[in-house]
Amino acid sequence: MAIEVKIDRSGRRGKTVTMVTNIQHNPQVIEDLEKKLKQQCGAGGTSYAKTIEIQGEHVDKIKSYLRKEGHDVK
Repeated sequence: MAIEVKIDRSGRRGKTVTMVTNIQHNPQVIEDLEKKLKQQCGAGGTSYAKTIEIQGEHVDKIKSYLRKEGHDVK
């Protein structure tokens, strides 16, 4: 299943976050990936369940980074 990267503004009073969903790994791998993505984008973020949220609009950066790391990105 491909990882999906999209923009979301709902429920955030107009603030933009980049959502990375459908990550099929264990929680430790997701935490490590979250840390790397936050460093790559120079932004804050969080992870829960199989989702990572990065503050701001970083779709292109995240997609290119995930493809470089060998992930299947939608």
